[in-house]
Amino acid sequence: MHSPLDQAHPEHDQKPFFEQTIILLRSVRDHDFDTLAGLCDDDFGIVDIAPDGSNVAIRSRAEWEDWFLGLFAQLDGMKASTDSTILAYDAVESEEMGFSVVEFRQSLAIGDLTANFDCMATIVWKLVDGEWREARWHGFVLSSDVPPELVAASEAVG
Repeated sequence: MHSPLDQAHPEHDQKPFFEQTIILLRSVRDHDFDTLAGLCDDDFGIVDIAPDGSNVAIRSRAEWEDWFLGLFAQLDGMKASTDSTILAYDAVESEEMGFSVVEFRQSLAIGDLTANFDCMATIVWKLVDGEWREARWHGFVLSSDVPPELVAASEAVG
């Protein structure tokens, strides 16, 4: 099965920070903590999306590391897979800072059950030693479609 993140995105490829945004989303999909941690600086924390679709405020790097290590372990424990489909993307870049807005559909699959969350994230980017780093991520759910059986299964895992 091919991920939507691995397909060509010619309408966005030349926009600022698009390549980095794909790496962020792939890192979450693949539970690749090291790549994600290397791209994120998150000076002011993040607001992320939990597997149930709620928002999670993370205020420090230590909380950030705990969140992602715990999230990846929880998803592994649930034998869950996630993926993202980019629905819209735009960005503005200046010399040392920029921001992007990405609208995406996040899927969460456990066995034959799949939940879909239509999400939007605003990402602040900063230039560090010649490379762009995420300085702030604020994601939120616009709408969700979660099968009741998936809610029960995720509550059982806890």
